[in-house]
Amino acid sequence: MLNKSIKFLIENKLVAVLLLLLFMAWGIVSTPFNWDTGGILPSNPVAVDAIPDIGENQQIVFTKWPGRSPQDIENQITYPLTTSLLGIPGVKTIRSSSMFGFSSIYIIFEEDVEFYWSRSRILEKLNSLPNNLLPNGVNPALGPDATALGQIFWYTLEGRDKDGNVTGGWDLQELRSVQDYYVKYALSSASGVSEVASIGGFVQEYQVDVNPELMKQYNVGLDQVVKAVKQSNRDIGAQTLEINKAEYLVRGLGYIKSLDDIKNAVVTATDFTSIRVQDVAQVSLGPAVRRGILDKEGAEVVGGVVVARYGANPLEVINNVKDQIKELSAGLPSKELKDGTTSQLTIIPFYDRTELIQETLGTLNEALTLEILITILVIVVMVFNLRASVLISGLLPVAVLMVFIAMKMFGVDANIVALSGIAIAIGTMVDVGVILSENIIRHMDENDQNLSINEVVYNATAEVSGAILTPSSVLFQSLPWLGPKENYSVHWPLPRRWL
Repeated sequence: MLNKSIKFLIENKLVAVLLLLLFMAWGIVSTPFNWDTGGILPSNPVAVDAIPDIGENQQIVFTKWPGRSPQDIENQITYPLTTSLLGIPGVKTIRSSSMFGFSSIYIIFEEDVEFYWSRSRILEKLNSLPNNLLPNGVNPALGPDATALGQIFWYTLEGRDKDGNVTGGWDLQELRSVQDYYVKYALSSASGVSEVASIGGFVQEYQVDVNPELMKQYNVGLDQVVKAVKQSNRDIGAQTLEINKAEYLVRGLGYIKSLDDIKNAVVTATDFTSIRVQDVAQVSLGPAVRRGILDKEGAEVVGGVVVARYGANPLEVINNVKDQIKELSAGLPSKELKDGTTSQLTIIPFYDRTELIQETLGTLNEALTLEILITILVIVVMVFNLRASVLISGLLPVAVLMVFIAMKMFGVDANIVALSGIAIAIGTMVDVGVILSENIIRHMDENDQNLSINEVVYNATAEVSGAILTPSSVLFQSLPWLGPKENYSVHWPLPRRWL
């Protein structure tokens, strides 16, 4: 079958050329080098990352229970959830940890289990948990659809002047609010982004500090204060009223918009006198409790982490995030400082994997170029045939392009390990070209029967085609434990220099 295919391509050179052009164009479309084709060919590159993902196939179930000790978390959340999740198909092992206020369960699946299939099985299991398995108000959540290498872009929010110099003038609460309610949502909409996590600063919240003495004086319990605050922060819907043949919707507006809305919330009434929240407590704006900070060069800052979705092209996701940053930068707030300087909030990246990825691709590009040039020089000297050297050297870039096609089809990322393997494999590719070309040249020199060029090339190619395609067959037939060597015959003629 192999020889028939070779004969068909030799006799139909146009088909061979068209197939060559097809593979070259397909390889250029799949190449990660971001070559400019002038819009002639589309771009659908292989996923590129600098670091290979050798992590386990795992999913994370995260559960919050604020204010509880690790022992309570372990007894009432981690252990019941772990035993329930053991029944999921494809689970290899489960690891868990209980910390103050939250539980983390790491579910390790077998390598052949599809990533999103495992997530759907976990959600299916969480939705079918018994009602009394976990404490009231505790809802386990599945982690983002990303791996441990998904953190591809870190940034900070800083005040800068028109020349790009640091100006400051922003407190951490303001920066965190801009990050949580503007920047985070804008970057989350970029294609390929799984999550944008905020880091640093202070999360602003309404704080109600009750006074026990006043509560005792007015005979008010803590549950009454909590109930009053909850009920004062909601809208109420009612039926409709028909007036003059017109229907009006009736609703009560009660969402909190200022501190006074909480202060004036009624807790209870005694002797036709209302006891409000401000009579038994002090209401103010303050920072939420935090358990970490983000430090940059000794200063506390506010920023975020962009996490790429599983299976996405990290380089493409980073470019999408940068494009989104350019769009939203015009809408970031600014303020005028006391010295007259205008401080404009600016997104400043401080971890960007693009440079590392580009360095990896640049190293491979340089290595391929140098290897091809060296191959041409060596083969010109050794074979002393310019056409053969061009043929052998042309095999290398075409073979690399075909490798990118296979990587795209099988979902293999182009990382530093895979690209290094391609560079190393060029030596084997050269051997194949040298064997084939040298055998063709020898047959042309020994063409005593004046055969046509097509017949000479076919005979020379068919003579070594099997050996080139399956060189391990020769080793397989010479293994000592297979019995007497004469019981096994080589099914193709070998070049005389091999015998």
